Amino acid sequence: MKKIIVLSMCGLLLLTGCGKTIPVLENGKEVVAELDGKQITTEELYDQLKEDGGTTAVVNMIDEYIMSQEFDDEDAAKSYADTQYSYLKAQYEASGEDLDTAILQYYASVQEFKDMIIKDYKSTQVARKYYEENLTDDEINEYYDDNIYGAMTVRHILIIPDTTDDMTDDEKAAAKATALTTAKDLITKLNNGADFAELAKENSADSTASNGGLFENFKKENTDAAFWQASYNLKDGEYTKTPVESAYGYHVILKVSSEDKPSLEDSKDTIVDALVDEKMDEDNAVDLAWIKIREKYNLNIVDSDIEGEYKDTIGTIQ
Repeated sequence: MKKIIVLSMCGLLLLTGCGKTIPVLENGKEVVAELDGKQITTEELYDQLKEDGGTTAVVNMIDEYIMSQEFDDEDAAKSYADTQYSYLKAQYEASGEDLDTAILQYYASVQEFKDMIIKDYKSTQVARKYYEENLTDDEINEYYDDNIYGAMTVRHILIIPDTTDDMTDDEKAAAKATALTTAKDLITKLNNGADFAELAKENSADSTASNGGLFENFKKENTDAAFWQASYNLKDGEYTKTPVESAYGYHVILKVSSEDKPSLEDSKDTIVDALVDEKMDEDNAVDLAWIKIREKYNLNIVDSDIEGEYKDTIGTIQ
């Protein structure tokens, strides 16, 4: 019973400013502080707080509310923050530094740093959700037509130019020419009846060499573009008549088999992820999404000063 009485008394004290009567001027404005010759009103305090980051504070409050409505996987957010923290800590330790010491130069605590990562993660996930929900059927169908193909299996031989960073441009060009000649010689041997798998075992610099250059069930989205296109253009059992240059070197490719193109329904998740990734890679993607998300929630900033600054800010993003 005593505890309840004490709490009730504290409530009364809070309402009266901890025992102080809040002064009210003749014009009805409340005073938050006073000294000889000066009284600071709640309106003056509000105006100063607006000037000292009021727009940022309001937008943060708005976004925090929206995140609470749009994202509910707190465990995933905390796990992401812990993973990022552990990764950074290992990097710092590897260079003989302490991450926590660095964090405390800018944050009040390590947890505050993690909270920043959590907020950023949530913001990004809500933006991804927005882009996913606003994908059109035309976008999905176009991606399916242009980018979804059946998996392929090939054998290939990779010849990597023998270059080093300290080489001159002429020396690097000569090394590339040598690699190209080697690849052409291998094609000549194939034309003369040599076994592709044996040539791969003997000559390929790729990890598949020991298995005769066999590269199985690869898809367009995770393969070098030049390599994929050359493989796609071949018929089953056919090999390239000229070397194929990729980011890794020169290839000779033998197409073993190819699967039929999967259905749109079976490809839907892959397509959606790819399209959202593309949108998220664009400049200011997260900020642009959040502008639209706030509009979806019918944001109305009543204070004209804060509204004007907000519009100016988003004007620089759009």
